[in-house]
Amino acid sequence: MAVAKLAWHGRERLVLLRVRDGALVAHVLKWDDEVRDPSELAPKEAKVTDSEIDEALQLVDSMTTDDISGYQDEYRKVLEAVIEAKTEGRQPPEPIAEAEEPGGKVVDLMAALRESVRKAQAARRGEGADDAEVHEMPKKPAARKPAKKTPVKKTAKKPAAAKKSARRQRGG
Repeated sequence: MAVAKLAWHGRERLVLLRVRDGALVAHVLKWDDEVRDPSELAPKEAKVTDSEIDEALQLVDSMTTDDISGYQDEYRKVLEAVIEAKTEGRQPPEPIAEAEEPGGKVVDLMAALRESVRKAQAARRGEGADDAEVHEMPKKPAARKPAKKTPVKKTAKKPAAAKKSARRQRGG
């Protein structure tokens, strides 16, 4: 075994090098400032009643099954088929397309709106009242009047000639 420094992800790391099963293995070690006190990570004490524990056990028992034959690693199966095909020099199998769910019905909104307006107009005239529903629009509440603003006092402006004469008198 040996301890070495390694530059990795833009930082210098401390690693332990050793041989395992004929391969060189590097274990990344932590610097002393990277090691945290495990008491910081400990969960806070929780108070659990006996009935809550019983309910949790019942839930786990209800979700537990002994028959796992329905579960298969599909990714592994496909990967093994690809590897086998490549080792034999064949083209790998095509990926299986997932079954598409049938899409929703496409509706022409403008046509539906025109039909709705036509039915409403016919219902107002008394024609085909069974086909359309006419809804009365709610009455708007009375509009509020804006609050009166207090008038702003305006000071009278001096004419430009009066300003010039005032400057001359001051000497400016």
